Amino acid sequence: MSRKTQALAALCAGLMIAATGCGGSGDSGGDDKTITWWHNSNNDPGKGYYEQVAKDFEKANPGIDVKVQAFAHEDMLTKLDAAFQSGDVPDVYMERGGGELADHVEAGLTRDLSEDSKDIIDQIGGSAAGWQVDGKTYALPFSMGVVGFWYNTELFEKAGITAPPTTMEELYAAFDKLDEAGITPVSLGAGDGWPAAHYWYYTALRACSQDVLESAVADLDFSDPCFIEAGETVDEIVAQKPFNKGFLSTPSQTGPTSASGLLATGKVAMELAGHWEPGVMQGLTEDKKGLGDKTGWFPFPAVEGGAGDPAAQLGGGDAWAVSEGAPDKAVDLVNYLLSDEVQKGFAENDMGLPTIPAAGSSVKDPALAELLKVRDESPFVQLYFDTAFGESIGGAMNDEIALLFAGKATPEDVVKATQEAADKEK
Repeated sequence: MSRKTQALAALCAGLMIAATGCGGSGDSGGDDKTITWWHNSNNDPGKGYYEQVAKDFEKANPGIDVKVQAFAHEDMLTKLDAAFQSGDVPDVYMERGGGELADHVEAGLTRDLSEDSKDIIDQIGGSAAGWQVDGKTYALPFSMGVVGFWYNTELFEKAGITAPPTTMEELYAAFDKLDEAGITPVSLGAGDGWPAAHYWYYTALRACSQDVLESAVADLDFSDPCFIEAGETVDEIVAQKPFNKGFLSTPSQTGPTSASGLLATGKVAMELAGHWEPGVMQGLTEDKKGLGDKTGWFPFPAVEGGAGDPAAQLGGGDAWAVSEGAPDKAVDLVNYLLSDEVQKGFAENDMGLPTIPAAGSSVKDPALAELLKVRDESPFVQLYFDTAFGESIGGAMNDEIALLFAGKATPEDVVKATQEAADKEK
């Protein structure tokens, strides 16, 4: 049991919530007629869509009151962390899976949905694996995607880039062409940490074989030299100086000067981000269209000499979970959120890539449709490392990667900090 889990378990015992278990009622105070629901779709159309979904559920379930709270992504993560520390978790919330979920399950904070959501789990299929612990399913993924470069097709054309880069050499050449055209190549919200970490995750995915990565997750062993090679490739990328000014303190998604905002408003040519990017950009432009028909997407390029499959992708998703002490109706709400009807609306509003097969054809954005194709054809999708390894190891890894981008750490330092954090968890 990790130190974090021990602390949470001790907290649960200290709270002595005999009737409901540790976790649960958020602001509902244990009222079985009230469901608290937290999500991160804080911009329209996603925010408005979820408000309507809540109203539709209330209409179908007279007497139920769904209290919806929408947060910016980083704010939601901070508030969820505080909620887990206090044991006062919202009834329905977003789980990212991996080691984080395992901690919550071990502390008795998250409800087992294996039986109550069996039919939906069967529809989701293999995508549910990231939210399973010891063969039981504790959350239902509603969006699964992969990370890649979102780009402005108009700015690429202006710079004379006729095709998206497929190798690192081609990516560096694209940087040069954009610079020559007076266009900042890439925005990066390193102020939030994880956007910078995604570069190292991807270079590790390209440098390391699938077997090495899977063994690292299972054994917490980072001795393979491919992990240092990943940092060396990141060093090469940073040396190209492709990023926006002040990228080390730039936020990822908050406001027009964030990394997403710079891309959405035509200030940069591209950004490495996940499937959420079109929806985020729509909320950051006055016309609520983001880049609109100028939106392009391409996967992270191949790295010459790497042992990883160049078709493998980095990704993951978000899942709806129910806290252990939530009313039973909260499970009904989560099942409704994974219905064909709601998932189709989710796709139509460009909020992400749905996991229910019936909703796949509702993805109307051409770039998202291309991403969906890449996801489904990928031989291997590596879950975000900070999620796969959990908060303690992932946090140490991300912090050192941020220092790597700042020129204050070496590729060896990243591996050392990660291994030291991993050794404490063994």
